[in-house]
Amino acid sequence: MLLPLVFGTLGVPELLIILFILFLIFGANKLPQLGAGLGAGIKNFKRSIKGDGEELPPKNSEDKDTE
Repeated sequence: MLLPLVFGTLGVPELLIILFILFLIFGANKLPQLGAGLGAGIKNFKRSIKGDGEELPPKNSEDKDTE
């Protein structure tokens, strides 16, 4: 793939710089929430690729008629 040849590989110093910039942008309170959301997204993506489970219904279902 051409991408690693152009950008190189990410080492520890580069990852620390990226984490520092994320810390400055989002703050200490939002980073755990972002990590949890990213982890849940990756988990759902892997589950959908595997095809182990059925699709989950949306949390805020607006199709229901509440009269």
